[in-house]
Amino acid sequence: MAATTTRAKPEAPKIVWNEKDRKFETEDKEAYLQYQLRNGGKVMDIIHTYVPSSKRGLGLAGHLCVAAFSHAQSNSLSVIPTCSYVSDTFLPRNSSWDSVVYKEELKSSI
Repeated sequence: MAATTTRAKPEAPKIVWNEKDRKFETEDKEAYLQYQLRNGGKVMDIIHTYVPSSKRGLGLAGHLCVAAFSHAQSNSLSVIPTCSYVSDTFLPRNSSWDSVVYKEELKSSI
């Protein structure tokens, strides 16, 4: 009987919420997602995602986005995807988060 080797999946990076600086970041603080709160703290505007060139291609930006969107969802916040990575890359690949994206309420004209 031949032995089979299984490759362990790389462990997802630990993402930390830095509430004081309004960031979600990797433990080493090298990669981060920055946001601003709007509408009295009910809306999270994701303004910037940064991953250093030495760590690109590892999916860190996606992990940062998932952490931010999960936080928004569990705290009943909506998200404005100002950052082009979030709007042009993350959301098209992860449409399950569309329900968290901020939509300006339509006001009745009556």
